Amino acid sequence: MNEQRQQDYLNLIQLLLNCRSDDEIREILPANQELLDVDFLQTVEAEAQKFSQQGDENTANRLQGLAMQLGEALNLTPQPPSLVGKEENSKPLKKQEEEWKRGLQSLSEEERQTYFQFLMQVLQATADSSGNSQVVYPLLANNTDKLDGVLVEILRRWGTNRLREAQADVAKSIAGYVVNFSNLIAQFPLGNKVSNIEIAITGYEVALTVYTQQAFPVDWAGMQNNLANAYSIRIAGERAENLERVIAYYQQALKVRTFDAFPVDWAGTQNNLAN
Repeated sequence: MNEQRQQDYLNLIQLLLNCRSDDEIREILPANQELLDVDFLQTVEAEAQKFSQQGDENTANRLQGLAMQLGEALNLTPQPPSLVGKEENSKPLKKQEEEWKRGLQSLSEEERQTYFQFLMQVLQATADSSGNSQVVYPLLANNTDKLDGVLVEILRRWGTNRLREAQADVAKSIAGYVVNFSNLIAQFPLGNKVSNIEIAITGYEVALTVYTQQAFPVDWAGMQNNLANAYSIRIAGERAENLERVIAYYQQALKVRTFDAFPVDWAGTQNNLAN
């Protein structure tokens, strides 16, 4: 990327930050279509991180929200990992994802920021408390109105974009916080149980963008196990489809959790498959 294009990106970012309404943003973006690419999205993410380090969380949050919108516009929203032979079974899930996207699109910029700030707050609480439910659950209890499909989409978009841009060690730490949060919300007794499980599943899927089988095989197997557990209690979707995914995820976990390498985990996963 040449210096002039980088400066054009920064100028456009400043222009967007000066906007007072969604209508202004919607007018500016089409007029600068030639700058709307993956490199621009990465620049927005980098600027958000810079403002956050400077203590300007309001501007950082606005840019993170903008990055999520651009990710959708540029068709960079990630899809859940596919399972071999499950293309037909994925259709109901895709329909639900479209509903979540429409729910997010229907919100104003201020409403989206409220969700995003809540997500940052709960992830920070999870990180600071090492996943202590006595710290995180009161925060969730005070915000049950935000535990819905909109939060699912925001977690998916922010998580994937943030982890893609972060350095390896930072990405692994963030993925750990997301997993701890997912573990907590999967067992959270309040709010909408349907949405709680969907948020947990999304968190595990986001973590898998870092915990690949090649780079972190043990963590990868753990995420396969977590996804299987989540789908086993999933309320949304078809029960038969959910159980097929449970079986597939446990079988994936067994690629790493072998009898010789991890006999206890192997036995536990075999027991889960039997159930």
